[in-house]
Amino acid sequence: MRVIGDRLINDQDKNYLSEQLKTLLDDNFKMHTEFAMRDPCLFGDFRTALEESEPRLYEDIQDYDAAKALFQEIAEEYNDSHTPMNLVLFDDALEHLTRIHRVIRMDQGHALLVGVGGSGKQSLCKLAAFTAGCEVFEIQLSRGYGEQMFREDLKILYNKLGTENKKMVFLFTDQHVAEEGFLENINNMLTSGMVPALYADDEKEAIIGSVRNEALAAGAGHARESIWQYFVTKCSNNLHIVLAMSPVGEALRTRCRNFPGMVNCANIDWFFPWPEQALYAVASVFISPDNPLISDVHRDNVVEHIVLVHTSVGQYSKLFLQRLRRSNFVTPKNYLDFINTYLKLLSDKDSSIHAQCNRLSGGLMKIAEASEQLAILNEKLAVQKVAVTEKTAACEALLKEIASGTKRAVEKKKLAEAKGKEIEEQSKVIEVEKKEAESALEEALPALEAARLALDDLDKSDVTEIRSFSKPPKAVQTVCECVVILRGIKEVSWKSAKAMMAEANFLAALKKMDVDSISQKQTQATKAILKEIDVSMDEMKSVSRAGYGLLKFVDAVLGYCAVAREIKPKREKVIKLEKNYAQAKRDLEKITNEVTSLEKELNDLGQKYEQAMAEQKKLSDEAAVMERRLIAADKLISGLGSEEIRWKADLEILKDKRVRLLGDCLVGSAFLSYVGAFSWEFRNDLVQKEWLVNLVNKNVPLSTPFRLEDLLTNDVEISKWTSENLPPDDLSIQNGILTTRASRFPLCIDPQQQALNWIKKKEEANNLKVCTFNDPDFLKQLELAIKYGFPFLFKDVDEYIDPVIDNVLEKNIKGGQGREFVVLGDKEVDYDPNFRLYLNTKLANPKYSPNVFGKSMVINYTVTLKGLEDQLLSVIVKFERRELEEQRERLIQETSINKKLLKDLEDSLLRELAQSQGNMLDNVELIQTLEETKTKATEVSEKLKLGAKTSSDIDKLRDGYRPAARRGAILFFVLADLATINSMYQYSLSTYLEVFEFSLKKSMPDSILQKRLRNIMETLTHNVYDYGCTGIFEKHKLLFSFQICVKLEQDLLHVSQEQVDFFIKGNIALEKSKRKKPFGWFPDEGWEDCIRLADVFPDKFGSLLEDIERNEKAWKKWYDHDTPESQPFPLKYQDNLQGFDRLLLLRCFRVDRIYRSITEYVTKCMSEKYVTPPIISYEHIFEQSTPMSPIVFILSPGSDPASDLMKLAERIEFGSNKIKFLSMGQGQEKVALQLLETAIARGQWLMLQNCHLLVKWLRELEKQLEKLNKPHPDFRLWLTTEPIQSFPIGILQRSLKVVTEPPNGLKLNLRNTYHKISTTALMNCPHQAFPSLVFVLAFFHAVVQERRKYGKIGWNISYDFNESDFSVCMEILKTYLQKSFELAEPKIPWNSLKYLIGEVMYGGRAIDNFDRRVLNTYMNEYMGDFIFDTFQPFHFYHNEEVDYRIPEEGPRDNYTEFIETLPLANTPEVFGLHPNAEIGYYTQAARDMWLHLVELQPQTGESSSGISRDDFIDKIATDVLGKIPVEFELDKIRKRFGLDITPTTVVLLQELERWNNLINRMKKSLVTLKRALAGEVGMSSELDDVARSLFNGQIPSIWRRLAPETLKSLGNWIIHFEHRYKQYNGWVNEGEPAVMWLSGLHIPESYLTALVQATCRKNGWPLDKSTLYTAVTKWVSPDEVSEKAHQGYEAGSFAGMKGCFVHGLFLEGAGWDRENMFLIKQKPKQLIQELPILKIIPIEAHKLKLQNTFRTPVYVTSQRRNAMGVGLVFEADLATSEHISHWVLQGVCLTLNTD
Repeated sequence: MRVIGDRLINDQDKNYLSEQLKTLLDDNFKMHTEFAMRDPCLFGDFRTALEESEPRLYEDIQDYDAAKALFQEIAEEYNDSHTPMNLVLFDDALEHLTRIHRVIRMDQGHALLVGVGGSGKQSLCKLAAFTAGCEVFEIQLSRGYGEQMFREDLKILYNKLGTENKKMVFLFTDQHVAEEGFLENINNMLTSGMVPALYADDEKEAIIGSVRNEALAAGAGHARESIWQYFVTKCSNNLHIVLAMSPVGEALRTRCRNFPGMVNCANIDWFFPWPEQALYAVASVFISPDNPLISDVHRDNVVEHIVLVHTSVGQYSKLFLQRLRRSNFVTPKNYLDFINTYLKLLSDKDSSIHAQCNRLSGGLMKIAEASEQLAILNEKLAVQKVAVTEKTAACEALLKEIASGTKRAVEKKKLAEAKGKEIEEQSKVIEVEKKEAESALEEALPALEAARLALDDLDKSDVTEIRSFSKPPKAVQTVCECVVILRGIKEVSWKSAKAMMAEANFLAALKKMDVDSISQKQTQATKAILKEIDVSMDEMKSVSRAGYGLLKFVDAVLGYCAVAREIKPKREKVIKLEKNYAQAKRDLEKITNEVTSLEKELNDLGQKYEQAMAEQKKLSDEAAVMERRLIAADKLISGLGSEEIRWKADLEILKDKRVRLLGDCLVGSAFLSYVGAFSWEFRNDLVQKEWLVNLVNKNVPLSTPFRLEDLLTNDVEISKWTSENLPPDDLSIQNGILTTRASRFPLCIDPQQQALNWIKKKEEANNLKVCTFNDPDFLKQLELAIKYGFPFLFKDVDEYIDPVIDNVLEKNIKGGQGREFVVLGDKEVDYDPNFRLYLNTKLANPKYSPNVFGKSMVINYTVTLKGLEDQLLSVIVKFERRELEEQRERLIQETSINKKLLKDLEDSLLRELAQSQGNMLDNVELIQTLEETKTKATEVSEKLKLGAKTSSDIDKLRDGYRPAARRGAILFFVLADLATINSMYQYSLSTYLEVFEFSLKKSMPDSILQKRLRNIMETLTHNVYDYGCTGIFEKHKLLFSFQICVKLEQDLLHVSQEQVDFFIKGNIALEKSKRKKPFGWFPDEGWEDCIRLADVFPDKFGSLLEDIERNEKAWKKWYDHDTPESQPFPLKYQDNLQGFDRLLLLRCFRVDRIYRSITEYVTKCMSEKYVTPPIISYEHIFEQSTPMSPIVFILSPGSDPASDLMKLAERIEFGSNKIKFLSMGQGQEKVALQLLETAIARGQWLMLQNCHLLVKWLRELEKQLEKLNKPHPDFRLWLTTEPIQSFPIGILQRSLKVVTEPPNGLKLNLRNTYHKISTTALMNCPHQAFPSLVFVLAFFHAVVQERRKYGKIGWNISYDFNESDFSVCMEILKTYLQKSFELAEPKIPWNSLKYLIGEVMYGGRAIDNFDRRVLNTYMNEYMGDFIFDTFQPFHFYHNEEVDYRIPEEGPRDNYTEFIETLPLANTPEVFGLHPNAEIGYYTQAARDMWLHLVELQPQTGESSSGISRDDFIDKIATDVLGKIPVEFELDKIRKRFGLDITPTTVVLLQELERWNNLINRMKKSLVTLKRALAGEVGMSSELDDVARSLFNGQIPSIWRRLAPETLKSLGNWIIHFEHRYKQYNGWVNEGEPAVMWLSGLHIPESYLTALVQATCRKNGWPLDKSTLYTAVTKWVSPDEVSEKAHQGYEAGSFAGMKGCFVHGLFLEGAGWDRENMFLIKQKPKQLIQELPILKIIPIEAHKLKLQNTFRTPVYVTSQRRNAMGVGLVFEADLATSEHISHWVLQGVCLTLNTD
């Protein structure tokens, strides 16, 4: 199973193997069969892979679950230590893993993993290697990685294997094959384990040194060689090579053939497309049940749909390839990408919608809040207003009260102030009085003080002393009594004095005694007493101290009293005053208190008032706020009313959308992952018919109607794109989405460069870098772009994408959060997430490998008809109604800006609402913003409405011009499609637009739109026709006209695609129909076509078959006519069929007339100018050219643009020194660039000739041309090249292409010739015959060129007769006639002219005698005095319709006008050929045209079912093998002939030897091929060729080399082959045949030579003087021949000659009259006729006298003789009654074979 089963490439082979095994087991081990054949068969030793100590046992793993559990664990371990791989181990993956692991675990086990890119080969290999304990080694491609670097990498590998003793897996993928030579090394490593000469000698020595000890220890010999061998063996034991290859295309097949080690030394493991189980498994893992966005209800359906999408894309890709021949690959990589895109898209969209919902509901909440507040506010405001009124009234009452209080207070205040003044006066008076009194007192007071002081002198004892007196001295007594009196004691006596003095504090009381209260009476009494004693102080002092003191006191008191008495009135007055004053003061106080309390009261009132006022203000403020809020709320609600409705609706829609995201994102992500490469129709079918239908059926929530644009972009973005030059059609918008949204970087298939222009414009602002892979510094530029996050564009990418950028393409970004980097070549480059990569190719249909489809997002930007129509409409309207288009463009700009503005406004609205804190009704700014926004938004939406209206008005006006735009679009596609016919026919949209605009300028203006449109359309169509014709070969011009015609008719619905298909393909059924053709003359194919025609178009052709069967005569007559297309059609078909239908009927009868009838059909539909290609005028080309676009001449044989260019320069007086020529070839690259630079700067013309010899350099030229920005206005670049595949498209697209070859048809050829003859050139020669002879020469020139198109019947070799031949001959004519004129010779030197023209100039090109014979015949027919014969006028050719003659002599216009009267098509009879000659030509032309038209049609993709290709080839091989006879035993045959060998026997032996070679070769190749098909041996390229030939019904080239020349198909050749065997066998066994079939001989001329030799020997003639005499007999078949070839001539001049009869010769170009035995004219449509048996007799040359015979060449095949002179067998003489020139020009010959 492992060794053999894994190599098998399909399920049926695998099943066959297991059946065989089962049978063997049943036969030998019946009881174990079931166990042994158990599925799955999984063995491995990886159960203990992670435990290094455990031994590893190779054992049965039992089932997938066990294997999965083990590998899951290993995978986790792997992910811990390596870049993590997210693998889903489904059953198929486990099988591959165990297989790869098994191989790696085997010694020297190598694996070849075959599967399309992205199927997991590398991932599984890495995991298997890890499991097996091996390290993985891969090479890193960098720029310019070649053999040398590869060998360096291999050294690193071998050092690890041998020196470090590591087990390594060398993983080598097909991307690593930078050069095929790498595989040579890999092949050596596989077969011998080492790369020869990998190490230099010194390195080798070092290695030997390092492993010597180890080698010796292992028992190796001491010799260097044995140690080296030890190293090699060690390496090869440690090495496991795993090749990961893709089976797509021929590469792997060729590699396996060239490097057999890849198959023989490796175990093959085929990775089939993932089975459904795998797809389900992977989807189920990724679409996990714990994903909240995917509900359990729908989960299974989603997974099923994901699988369906992947499989449906696979099916559509097959269809896509069948119908449009475009490839698209789906690999598991795309599948994973699809799932990841889905999950990402789903979560992104969900969170974005969630955020939108939040914003909207936030906005709505705020609006709701506002409405709620509105109601509350209204209520509050009513209450508030009442409160405010009450408060205001209260305040007013308070105010009144305050007013009256204030009045009172003021009065009181005044009073108080008066009182105060009064008091002030009083106090002043009191002051004065008081002062006076006090000053008087002050005088007395000291005495009193002194007395008091005296009292101080006394102490108690002194008083006691006095008291103790019972009878004091008088003086003392008196003094004491004085004191008594003064003290106011009533009884004045000593007693009372004693009593008084007895008081405890007598002295103190004295001191304090109120002196002022002593009355006058008291003082007088005292004085009186004192007078009585009249004692002085001193006396008293001596009497008693106490007495002295008291006396002193009394004296002083008295003194004081005296003064006091004086003062008293004053003091009383003062007291009174003071009393009044006190009263006044009290009054004042009272008043002041009153004022104060009044003021306090006022104050309180004031405060109350203020409080009340504040309250009132607060209330009224609150009311104002409420009112403002009310207004604000009102504004909000009324302002956002429309928004609210919209937002509510939006919110509902969004909520609904959120539910429907499940399905929407499925379609969206499938679109993003899969459809890029498809065309619009395929995308639409996939999305609409497959995916949406499936989702609807599964009831997965989905938006209806579903629009991708809604999900993946929005109007604002789209209008931004369109303003950046992205066309606005649906396809382009989708492409825009794919370019910006897909997870992979885009690779745009962009033949019209629309994506390029868009990307450039879009990324202009972001510092876009543009490079191609041919730029030497692209890596540097790319590195910078990655590092700094610039966008990067690779343009002009071809089918090879440099693997250096793989990591970038695949976004293999390594590193963590801090630093992300990507490996570019051998460098780590920091990765900026803003980096974007774009790839762009001009190739219209590039064939990329599945790898590319996995790595990048291939997007098909090819313009669609509708898209182009819209673009051209803009161009027309811009031209016709500039203001209208400008207004429209402005509108688009404005609309785009306004839409963005509107969105921004809404966003800012929602943002403001969301961000507003607190009560938003107080947020004045917010309200203001809202108001502004609202007014702006209203304004903008008004503008948008207006814009929409204006736009629809403009669109109405523009649509008037749509028919012309549509015509333009159709014509562009016709032009663009030409590239499928020839790769040189490349047209870019930008150059086409130039033609388009040029046509607008050139078409006649007209005020009536319809007429103007007609003018535009006619001018445009004709200009495109001219433009196209200038650049395509003659043979494709009618095809081009027909394409234009049919496409326009299809557009008008006059012709259906079914009709076109039938016309091109006829009946394509493989089986012949049951209904047999009614008449023998009816063509077989034609009858099948009739049946199909009647079947497909029953309304017009329903009764066709019956009509044919019943009316043979009418149909036969029509069928036999030379030009049936111009005759009335039979029966009702003449009136019923119009236009295209006539072509369909004609197809069934006369394929050879299709070409002519197409011309007529185009003429009828469009006019004759569409079948008359323009004459190439260099002036016109120069007019059309610009310095920016080169002119490319596509060379055809015989064209010489260089001389024409020189002539042009002369005519327009452009100095010849300003024209530079350079013939390209190796080493001319630098020179060319220098010349180019000079020419651009100085305004020269530069012509680079034969550019096809330096195709590589043309890329450099293309770059230079792209850099052109301001060349000198006179600069022109002219290139000449042969048509080649690899010419850079860029140059072709931007150039004006010119094909220089003679035009098709006599008239056009003559017209072309005369176009180049100026009037003066005709007048230059004075001889009157000159103009006529120039016409003859021009006619001859046209005839020899026109003969070429009839193939071999015209010329054996197609010569490049060209204009230089004509112009030189015209010079010769001029010279000779001038001479005749000057010498006045009447005769024209015809012989000289005929020789120089026929033999030298034109004949000089002819290398074939028979071709020279034709030229000389023409000379004799066209040149001689007879052309001027007036009696018998000369005609080149004439019949009822047309007369080709020499026009009347006269000026040039005579001739050009005569040429214009000639018909466009001419019969071959004009050249002397039979009308049948054009049957072959026209049939071939029609078939070629159909072949090309098939290429140009959309393919319906019918594929014939039935047996497979291999079985079919095998069947044919078996059939052919069965027909190969045994080889002839040459030795035996030689023995039989003995020594007497005649020359013919020698011929037989040589023939048999060649025959044996052929059949051995055939046998060997067929047997090997059958083995190769069975898989027993490898396919070689030779066998491949044999298989292809057998499949296509052709003869394999290796047989062809060993067989006689033939043009037959395989089937006919095998019949021919059997005939040959029959003749050889007869010759060997029965002797030389009586009638020889020359075609059966390998070298027929050898037989005839042998005949001559034999006869010469017999008769003794010299060999070189002998020749062959031929005569046609009456016999038709060999059986009729009764005599020997030389009988009947015994007696005559032919005596003794050995002759022969020959049969199987075919006459071409003439018929044979059997009755009269001479050549006659062919019957119509009979192209070849078998000649009766020919008698050939050798004869002496001088004896051969022939009359009325035509020397006819005999060729092997209808290919006649080639330029090498191969193909002529001999020459026969055929009798004729006509002049031989007739047969010469008819191109008569004999051939040995029919085709």
